[in-house]
Parts: sequence; C-alpha cells; structure tokens
Amino acid sequence: MDYIAHYQSPLGGITLASDGDAIVGLWFDGQKFFADTLEEEHQEKVLPVFQDAFRWLDLYFNGEIPDFTLPLNLRGTHFRRQVWQALLTIPYGQMVTYGDLAKRIAIQRGVAHMSSRAIGGAVGHNPIAIVIPCHRVVGSDDTLTGYAAGLEKKTKLLELEGTSSGVWKKYKTRKKTRKRAQ
Repeated sequence: MDYIAHYQSPLGGITLASDGDAIVGLWFDGQKFFADTLEEEHQEKVLPVFQDAFRWLDLYFNGEIPDFTLPLNLRGTHFRRQVWQALLTIPYGQMVTYGDLAKRIAIQRGVAHMSSRAIGGAVGHNPIAIVIPCHRVVGSDDTLTGYAAGLEKKTKLLELEGTSSGVWKKYKTRKKTRKRAQ
C-alpha cells in the first residue's frame, strides 16, 4: 500500500507518496501525469520519510542545498529509471540539454544514438519532481521547454537555484513575443 502526505510550497501544493520506506512520488498538485505512479489503494499517513522529505523541501525552498538524500523507489520502465538516475547527477544550479542526456544514455546503453525525444518523454514522466531535478533540463538553445508542472514553476525553480544562464529571461522574452504576434 502507498501513503500520501501534503506539503505547501511557495509555488503551490505538493503531494508526496511513499511505499512506507521511500519516496515514490512528489508532484505539484494538478500537474501533468499527477500521481501517475501512485497505487490506486493509498491512504494519508504521517511517516518518518515524509518528515525527512518536508525538511528537505524546507531547505530547498529556503535556497539551501539539502545536505542529505532521501530514499527513493523509482517506479517505471528500465529506460525511464535510467534517465531519472541520470537526472540525479545534475548538480544544483546547473542545467543540461535533452541532447546531452541523450548522449549520456546512449553511451550507457552502448548504442550510437539515442533520441532526444525519447529522453524528453522519460524526463516528462519523472514521478519525483524537484528531488529528481528534471527542471534542470533545457532545450538545445538553452530555452525552457516542457515541464509537467508548467514553465512558470520551472522558471521559479531555476531562479531559486541561482541558475546564471538567463534561461528564464529568454523564456519571458519568447513568451512576450508570442503574445504580441497573436
């Protein structure tokens, strides 16, 4: 059985899920693929792993790098778990492109090429937002692309981490340009 808990972040409500020992899900409420890996039968419960996750999130949203890792149980295909493991290696405040991830996964799999689109699909289905930092993945030209919780939340997370590439400025500029063109 899975268990859930709720956390109120500066960016909105978050629902966490656990198998009792590890985090299996962390979603912004209402995001795309919300609770995708949550077992149908679940209940709200206070668990030590949730208390640790709340402390981790408090540190993160206060602009600090959490000094501990949470136990995670990744539920998904082998390919998706491989991509999510790669996401865990992206340092705080840094970004990689989908193409960079595709090259890394291709090397790990011993193949000549891996589709950036396939990587994007796996990144988009990341069931443990923020902790598995899919928000640190950007398009090949450093522009913001897809985020299950929305590009505004992705922008805020990157700003919180002090990402210095100006990606959010490009996003805001592109957004304004699109509005004028319509």
